[in-house]
Amino acid sequence: MAYTTIDDGSKYFQAITYSGNSNTSHAVTNTGNSTLQPDWIWVKIRTGQNDDHVLVDSSRGNLKRLKSNQAYDEEADRAEIKSFDSNGFTLGTDDGTSNYNGFTYVAWQWKANGGTTTTNDASATGVGNLDSVYQANTTAGFSIVTWTGVHPGNHTVAHGLGIAPKAIIFKNRSDNNNWQVRHASLAAYQKLPLNDTTLPSTDYTLGHDMSTTTFALQNSELDNGDGDSMIAYCFAPIKGYSKFGSYTGNGNADGAFVYTGFKPAWLMVKKTTDNARAWVIHDNKQDPDNPTANRLDANTNEVNQSSGHFDFLSNGFKCRSTEGATNASSTYIYFAFAEHPFVSSKGVPTTAR
Repeated sequence: MAYTTIDDGSKYFQAITYSGNSNTSHAVTNTGNSTLQPDWIWVKIRTGQNDDHVLVDSSRGNLKRLKSNQAYDEEADRAEIKSFDSNGFTLGTDDGTSNYNGFTYVAWQWKANGGTTTTNDASATGVGNLDSVYQANTTAGFSIVTWTGVHPGNHTVAHGLGIAPKAIIFKNRSDNNNWQVRHASLAAYQKLPLNDTTLPSTDYTLGHDMSTTTFALQNSELDNGDGDSMIAYCFAPIKGYSKFGSYTGNGNADGAFVYTGFKPAWLMVKKTTDNARAWVIHDNKQDPDNPTANRLDANTNEVNQSSGHFDFLSNGFKCRSTEGATNASSTYIYFAFAEHPFVSSKGVPTTAR
């Protein structure tokens, strides 16, 4: 069996940095694989002034945005992202929080299914018990799922991946409710808010229940508000491309090493024990060389900070800081996506190619 099915992670995920120019629409073109047409774009200002994260996807459409650091409901009729392009995206003329003149930004981009969605009629297919619309990339283990909430009751929704997700990020798009994160490394019934630093809470009634076809919804307004528009970003691990796991820090600058089987292009880490800390994000475009020094936090509007350093290595990542958000003597969960695998699909170490 091949070590990986994805030799070039940039076909399915890329980070890119760019400079804003205010009211002039302009294209942001990817520098990696030219075939990456993103379906989920997550933008954050890096320098200039503090401002919110912006999340746009092709299932909802380019004019609707969410903010990972806010519990706000979905904002419509925004022209920050004009289009999802075959090799990147085009910024609109609404400077919003994505195109201020002279400020620098990073955009993290994932490929789903080119904007083509599948409608699951649960009564007809027998998959789940709520109708849903999903846009799934089974090769890359990523899907975007939308549905209309039904509350109360125990419900399941189809995700389209064909394998069980290990992490899901939920948002009620209609109400000012916290984002919800499920992760297979959390205990059953636990969740985390993406827009907050708090430790895991245990108020789930259905556990994680992430199967090869569906995920379960808690009996709550948070991820299944009655009549509300809901969204979930689902992630299944793909060997050599993505991994969703946990590690224990050691409080030392010669910190923990975490094996992923690939050189990371993007890493998000969250402390889950002892005391509350931020959702820390590093990527390979802000920091092409080790150690990664330009940190952004998913739960704040702050620009780049220099803390929580990592080395991105050919087969994983290593903590290079005593910063409590990434390497105290505590437990952490992580999301990681590859630049390239440690060993190619032909069994050749990438360092030898």
